[in-house]
Amino acid sequence: MRLAIVHDFFCNLGGSDVCVRHFHELWPNAPIYTIVVYDRNRRHPLLQGMDLRTSFVQRLPFAGRMHQPYLPLFPLAVESFDLRGYDVVLSSSHSCAKGVITRPDTLHICYCHTPMRYAWDLREKYVGRSGELRNPLGVLLARLIMHYLRLWDTATADRVDRFIANSQNVAARIAKYYRRQAVVIHPPVDTGYFTPAPEGTPPGDYYLYVGRLVPYKRVDLAVRACNELRLPLKVVGTGSELRRLRALAGPTVQILGEQPRERVRELLRHCRAFLFPGEEDFGIAPVEAQACGRPVIAYRAGGALETVVEGKTGLLFDAQRVESLIEALRAFEQGGGGTQFSPQAIRAHALQFDQAHFRSRIRRYVEEEYARFRAQSPWGCTTVHPLDLMG
Repeated sequence: MRLAIVHDFFCNLGGSDVCVRHFHELWPNAPIYTIVVYDRNRRHPLLQGMDLRTSFVQRLPFAGRMHQPYLPLFPLAVESFDLRGYDVVLSSSHSCAKGVITRPDTLHICYCHTPMRYAWDLREKYVGRSGELRNPLGVLLARLIMHYLRLWDTATADRVDRFIANSQNVAARIAKYYRRQAVVIHPPVDTGYFTPAPEGTPPGDYYLYVGRLVPYKRVDLAVRACNELRLPLKVVGTGSELRRLRALAGPTVQILGEQPRERVRELLRHCRAFLFPGEEDFGIAPVEAQACGRPVIAYRAGGALETVVEGKTGLLFDAQRVESLIEALRAFEQGGGGTQFSPQAIRAHALQFDQAHFRSRIRRYVEEEYARFRAQSPWGCTTVHPLDLMG
């Protein structure tokens, strides 16, 4: 089975890039086609040993530092990959990777982290009245680009033979936007690394957020709520909201910026609870917190509905408003400030998302679907070129 992996890009490394690392370890000889790789990531441990094959976008000015200006070129970039030599193409897509062109006798399986969020359900957060763009001409241009991307995104869903969704939440959106069914395989969590503090160690007195600091994550809700209640909060991460959050933070809130992985683990192990105020497709960070035995307080939407068990591994609040999160924090404090939750039960719940389960399910799914595809294919196991029949 000759297999190729296609991934959108390796820019701001996150959960989707970790998935590709697991794909690489399952099929170490498979080349990885990607639109662009940031220069700073070339020596990152996550990418070591990968046969990375980038598109023409990589050679454009400043593409190794910023990819957003070239977004309109991404469809053309993924369509330029020559994948004729492969039996299976496994795409990892949250942007355009699923739009690659394959031969009719090639099985294309897409692991979909989400349909293109900035073109669909988050478009108003980027180009709406409260979006990041303010220039009217820029907003108009962005809306035209998003319109084009939605048309292309919908049309290219038919290029995929099998969809895998990273959550039931994403599977529902695949059904909505693409009119396709998807099996669900949750993304991998390193529960062997994220482990609880030694037994008997009391939790710290702080709440914690870890993740990118961008508008749709709604970290401002956590900051405002902890300001109001004068609760200690530590915020780990970097992004476009960093400066605004630092200005917003009261005396009980610490904006720590980016931290090493070891420091993040220690913060997770000792936090009172992990705050998750955004709506995510899945959300790996809350599962990492639960792997450390700590409860999560999350917005009742998206992937949190699949990873947080209310009353057992955390609490859910109903609206993305400061008042709603404050109400949940008060209930958490009055219920015992975390002592009402069993760290052992929380970790046991998180173990179902372990990376070993992910790798086993992905390998089995790809191999079984390839066998089924070959059995049903009109080409069978032997391809006969029409010219051969003509002598």
